[in-house]
Amino acid sequence: MNVRFAVLLSNCLFLLLLTGCGKQVHLQADAIVDRAATPVLKADSITTLVSDSGVTRYRITASSWEIFDRANPACWEFKQGIYLEKFNEQLEIEASLQSDYAYYETQAEKWLLRGNVIARNEAGERFETPELNWDQHSQTIYSDSAITITKATSIIQGIGFRSNQSMSQYTILHPTGVFPVDE
Repeated sequence: MNVRFAVLLSNCLFLLLLTGCGKQVHLQADAIVDRAATPVLKADSITTLVSDSGVTRYRITASSWEIFDRANPACWEFKQGIYLEKFNEQLEIEASLQSDYAYYETQAEKWLLRGNVIARNEAGERFETPELNWDQHSQTIYSDSAITITKATSIIQGIGFRSNQSMSQYTILHPTGVFPVDE
């Protein structure tokens, strides 16, 4: 055997033995204890478009979105708020909705919006409330909180609110005032 080859082989064997004798470090993540409290999906800086029959109808924007598929009930959570725009056929914004926090129960098809909830309907009326519920199954929007509706000619205030989901036909349960808007 060539002397150079023998030295090289002995050096390689020595290195293999040296590295094989050391303490091996195994990296392991902690076990998931509560699967229901762990999101199956967590995404940041989300913008998504929703279309119907090939026509874009909605744009949803959120800073964070978490999906909890094993929670009871299964839900989506938007801890940093949500912003939704509804488009007409010409892709002009005809209605919008925003809040500081949003929670959606997927099976029940119910939304809970909290914190600085502001909605604009197709007529341009502005709805402001600290909390709003949207039941997609019954196609109703409601709140038991204070509500302010700003129209072109007046501002309506009250406690409690019921509406169809387009917010075009609504009732304030306990009105506290109607104030004219000066031009």
